[in-house]
Amino acid sequence: MIKVSVLYPNSEYVVFDKEYYLDKHVPLVTKLLGDALKNAQVDFGLAGGLPGSPALYVVMTHMTFDSVEAFEAIFGVHSEELLSDIPNFTNSQPQIQISEVLI
Repeated sequence: MIKVSVLYPNSEYVVFDKEYYLDKHVPLVTKLLGDALKNAQVDFGLAGGLPGSPALYVVMTHMTFDSVEAFEAIFGVHSEELLSDIPNFTNSQPQIQISEVLI
């Protein structure tokens, strides 16, 4: 099992439309990735590790897939449509990390 994390860095200039993301983008992702997507979790940042500090990421979305190959196969087919939707909800440039889930 692998986890694909999409991390949207926070800054004082970040704009993020939470409603659009939850109501339009996440359902689009779920529809296009289909059965290859095993689970998805969306976390909205509240604060950093030090009292009063801002969250490092405004949003972190974590998706699980059976393998890197399964993710790459389905994402490759739909990447243009998914990536072109990002400006509709944020000016933050997402970072992607692929991790192996051990526990």
